[in-house]
Amino acid sequence: MPHLTNLKLLLRCNILFIILFLFATIYVFVFTVFIKYESKYVGSETKINGKIDEYSINGNKLQMEISGKEKIIATYYINTEEEKEYLLKTIGIGKSIYLSGSLNSPINNTIPNNFNYKNYLYNKKIFYLFDIASYEIIDDNNFIDKIKDYLYKRAYSLDNNEYLLVLVLGDKSLISSDIYNNYQTNGTSHLLAISGSHVAVLLAVFNVFLKRLKEIPKLLILSGILLFFGFITNFQAAVMRAIYFFILNSLNKIGKFNFSNLQILLLTAFILILFDPFIIYDLGFIYSFAVCGGIIYYSDKITGNYIVKMFKLSTISFLFSLPISAYINYEVNILSILVNMLFVPWISIIVFPLAIITFIMPIFNPILSFTLSITDFLNNFFVNFCFFINIPKPSIIFIALLFICLILLKSNKKYLIAIISILIIIKIIPKLDNNHYVYFLDVGQGDNIVLITPHQREVIMLDTGGRITYEVDEWKRSNKTYNVSDNTIKFLKSIGITNLDYLILSHGDNDHAGEAINILKSIHTANVILNNDALNDLEESIISKVNALNINYYQNIKSINLSTTKLYFLNDYLYDNENDNSLVSYTNFGNINFLFMGDASVKVEQDLLEKYNLENVDVLKVGHHGSKTSTSLDFINDINPIYSIISVGRNNLYNHPNTEVLEILNSTNIYRTDYDGTIEFKISSDKFSIKTFMP
Repeated sequence: MPHLTNLKLLLRCNILFIILFLFATIYVFVFTVFIKYESKYVGSETKINGKIDEYSINGNKLQMEISGKEKIIATYYINTEEEKEYLLKTIGIGKSIYLSGSLNSPINNTIPNNFNYKNYLYNKKIFYLFDIASYEIIDDNNFIDKIKDYLYKRAYSLDNNEYLLVLVLGDKSLISSDIYNNYQTNGTSHLLAISGSHVAVLLAVFNVFLKRLKEIPKLLILSGILLFFGFITNFQAAVMRAIYFFILNSLNKIGKFNFSNLQILLLTAFILILFDPFIIYDLGFIYSFAVCGGIIYYSDKITGNYIVKMFKLSTISFLFSLPISAYINYEVNILSILVNMLFVPWISIIVFPLAIITFIMPIFNPILSFTLSITDFLNNFFVNFCFFINIPKPSIIFIALLFICLILLKSNKKYLIAIISILIIIKIIPKLDNNHYVYFLDVGQGDNIVLITPHQREVIMLDTGGRITYEVDEWKRSNKTYNVSDNTIKFLKSIGITNLDYLILSHGDNDHAGEAINILKSIHTANVILNNDALNDLEESIISKVNALNINYYQNIKSINLSTTKLYFLNDYLYDNENDNSLVSYTNFGNINFLFMGDASVKVEQDLLEKYNLENVDVLKVGHHGSKTSTSLDFINDINPIYSIISVGRNNLYNHPNTEVLEILNSTNIYRTDYDGTIEFKISSDKFSIKTFMP
């Protein structure tokens, strides 16, 4: 069949490549799955020493990767501005450091389908984090490390250091979250990663100076330069892919081995896997080989004038990265195809070379600043014209089918229909679920609860979580921002939810409503419900956002109707404090009785018992994170809950939950977000199950 011709060409390899593929598969399985690695540290050590491999200072936070008995991530919070200046001058790559403090184990993602930091570190053979109490730095780094350290310190010291670090050295530690998030939104964040395009620019520059040399001497010199570049950029997967591909391709031409570019790419992957089998879990490795493989495979189709070629190249890159983005990010920006047509040549041909020139000769910094101002303007501009398509988390089978269809698409355009059909099926699957769900999401010291009716007819969020922030001195401020609700938003998108029918805020404290504005900006919301109290500053800002987005909002509401049940708001008294004025919500959800207490105190509990018959509550969301001001014995004896859910932060400053409250709840099955992570209730017509996502 004609449409299988290209697939056969892709798979046509000599026996060597078949053996290498089989060997790599077994090799990866043995060394990443079968063998389980353990730390050389006991875990109780309070003093360690090692060599500084990487470091970053952002605001008052120093973070280092240290090689001792094994690699660890060490963090220190700087006390004074003078100490920060001392560290900027003294700390260095390759220097020895002696640390006092405590080791801590990293944790898994406790909200489903989010980034797993523990697995990420395990894949780098890092088993512990270290909280630094004190340190001593020894100036003993070797010549090569001194060169690398000099380059990093030079980048830190120059204007536009955040861009020089990321573009020249591949270090994102100073790039602000706002800028980077906009690149991610536009689908151009790959341009802030050192990759093949950077290697191509370096090769173009040095080829000019070495063009008179014979092939072998030139290859040796260029290979040395590129490998040194790999060293100073910490051997990032995408960089090493480009470097090894260049070296192997050059040897292929010199030796006239007649391997195809696709075979060279496979050989490059094999070498990288041989050095580090865990590299297959590296997103840079996955994206780099998928996109590069797609471009090579479709190279004969990339024809036409410059604009047509750029469109085809951008489309191919988008299509081959789509299955990965669907699996990792649960959405794709269709317009990133057009945005990349502008950004790829702009960054690769103008910004990156100018960054290198400015790094060497800072006199060119005004030109770089002007160029970066244009870049930032375009980056911010295109954010307003994104067109996202949500793709719920697909199975590996669907990912494989998508890649197979992309391969077959080259010879038969009908496979585009197959690709669209697969994406539609992935999109529909969550809507077929006939269960009720209640999620008590782990957002630290705060409440964030999501209720989902069958087939996702309605989605209700009770509270958003949030953090209390304080004003700090300028030198302490980091340009890295973090929203607690980002994990919630990503989880919702992973299960196909991009709309909320109701956002219910029990009261206006930060730990319950602090993330409301971020939720409203990211998830389309139909209705917002607040408690009966006068609006505080946080609630005023939320209402301002609600009005700007033309969202309905309500106060003094008694209940809302859902497709399968009702949600009642029981607390209609006005008390003299925000906690007691919390909305107390009750519902029979999938024939399970849920009571959500917000931060209501014992006084409110007594009033509720006098006003309502609340016997036989199945699931109680315990009031005020298990504080001693809530959850009386009379209340528990009267409502008789089977399960008690305490939403509370790990090692919180308030020592929640209170030991007396835990004793009162002893007759129930207690679940805590600090111990159990997110708690999922899945309720079918005749049974229910509880699932936890532990740290």
